[in-house]
Amino acid sequence: MKRVLTALILAPLVLVLVFIGPMWLITAVVAGVAMLAAWEFLALTEHIGARPPKVLALGTIGLLFAGNYQWPDETATIFGLFCIVLLVFCTFSSPVERALADATSSIFALFYLGLTLLPIPMLREATNGPSLLAFLFLTVWAGDTVAMYAGRAFGKRKLAPHLSPNKTWAGAIGSIVGAVAVSGVLLALSTYLAQWNSVKLSYSDAPWWYWLVLAVVVNVAAQVGDLAESALKRSAGVKDSGTLLPGHGGILDRIDALLLAAPVLWYAQVIRTRF
Repeated sequence: MKRVLTALILAPLVLVLVFIGPMWLITAVVAGVAMLAAWEFLALTEHIGARPPKVLALGTIGLLFAGNYQWPDETATIFGLFCIVLLVFCTFSSPVERALADATSSIFALFYLGLTLLPIPMLREATNGPSLLAFLFLTVWAGDTVAMYAGRAFGKRKLAPHLSPNKTWAGAIGSIVGAVAVSGVLLALSTYLAQWNSVKLSYSDAPWWYWLVLAVVVNVAAQVGDLAESALKRSAGVKDSGTLLPGHGGILDRIDALLLAAPVLWYAQVIRTRF
């Protein structure tokens, strides 16, 4: 019940922000979420002996989003610069026996919680940006919800017991079905709302089958992202990344699927428009 109530509160807020929020606010919110998740991730690394510079690492993530907002064409350069900054800082501030762990964990946090979430504000800047983000969030959420109930009802064969003992093949298949179903609903809804030009929901720039296939691809990426975060937590010997969200654990536990789903959607759109 806590999980459901948390989702019922957060989901409408996210969708309102997606459709009517100004670009600077969307960037700031995503950056804030990334920094909170990075704090949780860096706390995980402390369980395996690292002591990364948390404040500096979080600062580079915030500045990465700010740089992308101001100079989107220089994102790769900014990311590379901050990697060097973190490496140099850990080289001279960490004990030599801990320099490797501190540097790699802080740089990985910049990549894992910074670079992978940058596609969210970047997708918002696209011509049908609100529709793309609605597609991303709703397919991921629907897949996660259906997977939970399908796994409980039909789950017998474990998907990856060494990574996440509760995940089953039935849940994984149900997740894909849920993502495809909600993408179909979005396509039908956008067609119905097309008569009102003021409604910012459109998928008319690609054939219907593209979005259904993309829903499968994004969903698979989301499930892999979930398993990847589970692997990191198991490596650190913890069950949840935090306790900030009732029923969900920490921020990192809630956004783990987006960490791969968002880049996959971004690259899929880039590939489609280029080729």
